[in-house]
Amino acid sequence: MRVLLAGGGTAGHTSPLLATADALKRQDPSVEITCLGTPRGLENKVVPAAGYPLELIPPVPLPRRPGKDLALVPSRLRGAVKATHEVIDRVRPDVIVGYGGYVSMPAYLAARKRGLPLVIHEQNALPGLANKAGARIARRVAVSFPGTPLKKAEYVGLPIRRMISQLDRAALRAEARTFFGLDPDLPTLVVTGGSLGAWKLNRALTRASAALSGAGVQVLHVIGARGTEDPEWVAPDTGANPSVPYEVLTFVERMDYALAAADLMICRGGASSVVEAAATGVPAIFVPLAHGNGEQLLNARSVADAGGALVVEEPAFTADYVAAEVPALARDAGRLAAMSAAATDLVPRDADERLARIVVETAGPGRGA
Repeated sequence: MRVLLAGGGTAGHTSPLLATADALKRQDPSVEITCLGTPRGLENKVVPAAGYPLELIPPVPLPRRPGKDLALVPSRLRGAVKATHEVIDRVRPDVIVGYGGYVSMPAYLAARKRGLPLVIHEQNALPGLANKAGARIARRVAVSFPGTPLKKAEYVGLPIRRMISQLDRAALRAEARTFFGLDPDLPTLVVTGGSLGAWKLNRALTRASAALSGAGVQVLHVIGARGTEDPEWVAPDTGANPSVPYEVLTFVERMDYALAAADLMICRGGASSVVEAAATGVPAIFVPLAHGNGEQLLNARSVADAGGALVVEEPAFTADYVAAEVPALARDAGRLAAMSAAATDLVPRDADERLARIVVETAGPGRGA
């Protein structure tokens, strides 16, 4: 069986793609997997690192406002579809799987033109434009959250890699904290705004760093690839208690270690962040993006309503909020334990296996011919 997995840009698309690829390989080691991305996405780093071949097509971003870029979308899309046809000719997939975003739309159109079976997976509680269109022609439609408004939607959960879905946080905690240069015994806050970073989160945390260190709360702060490009970036101030670590990284390859190290996490409300925290029982403060179609707020609410997390909308997430609320929560072992219990098992941990089975079923008995 040959499978073409289309998705890229950020970890929100590449993480479930790689989890599905791994699950397909476990189910059938002979399966041939090729990933489809663009030259400017995170897939250029993480897909080759995971050992899968990557084919590239031109990106076709969809501007949110009228203008020249919007007028160029049709011609750019035609070019990307043409490039996808060339990939299909080389790879000869039995089935195409798309994860939404600007990488997937050309794959959906090419699949329809070639009559190839199509499976789509939607990460968010509210679907994006590409998957809304793709759902109309897909044979199977998998979703991460119950009630996602897509035709033919099947709730399978969000595929996450086994290093996370099978994570034993307690067993790995000391090793993980040592890996990041943290104290094995101090209350630990992990902050991440995604692969590119979130300036709003970064600013609030670094400006409240003295309050955190003064309370004895150590921090692992993943500021993202563009974190220090923020013109308002300031380095953390740990002068209140210099023996309390505040580690700043641009990217974390071992997300399982970051989750194991955390007593509390602060992150956006992207599907991967929400599901990985819930699946591993990490109490979280979700700060959904203020723009978009509101999908991050809906993603986060699913865990917060169960008691496993807090949701703080972006305008309210300030340095004053962090200084006033986060140190006490990070040191409240009883409350954190209750949040962890509420989050654990809230989401499926075997979504990778479920989606892989759907892909195999969709490819059909004639696959590999």
